[in-house]
Amino acid sequence: MTALLDQLAELETSMLADINKHIRAMDAGIKRINPGRKLLGRARTASCRNDFLTVMRILADAEAGDVLVIDGCGGHLALAGEMFALEARRKNLGGIIVDGMVRDSAAMQDIDLPVYARAVHPVAGTIQAIGDIQTTISCGGVVVSPGDIVFADADGVVCGTEQELSVLVDDARNIMANETRAFAGFERGTGLMDMLNFEEHYAKRAAGEASDLTYIL
Repeated sequence: MTALLDQLAELETSMLADINKHIRAMDAGIKRINPGRKLLGRARTASCRNDFLTVMRILADAEAGDVLVIDGCGGHLALAGEMFALEARRKNLGGIIVDGMVRDSAAMQDIDLPVYARAVHPVAGTIQAIGDIQTTISCGGVVVSPGDIVFADADGVVCGTEQELSVLVDDARNIMANETRAFAGFERGTGLMDMLNFEEHYAKRAAGEASDLTYIL
């Protein structure tokens, strides 16, 4: 697991999605709340609505490297904020994802812990109801199970089992290598279409023939 996380940390979510178009990618409504490092770790899940007692439970139970993944069940009150982010950073967690509301977004800008949420709202939920913990949930339109690997950057959030993501790593590294060569080509003044089989690919597709767009660096 540690080796896979180290490998993913060198990549981008878009590279994984280029290889597997059906990867579990959360919808675009789940946005990064604060700047900084990538989010990466094992999912620790919770499901609750307008009450954050359950979020406190998984935060208390979380271990280094865990990512809190919370299904807010369509609620409109905040389920996490500055204090939770600070505690998660203290415990060396991988980050927090809330399919729902968070607050204290201004204060979070200076906290070195990635936080993703659907929106912000100033009113916090109650602290009375106990929801589900460490069960399979829906977050950002995808299924997330406890222990799934969650990986997020500026483009969004993807997740999968260790097996699902590990098979993508080598091809993703090839994409990264091609992009590095392409960036060097731009520095030399080479045009993008000259670095791709674009004309050949376009002609074949226009003729109804099978073809793939590839680098010819």
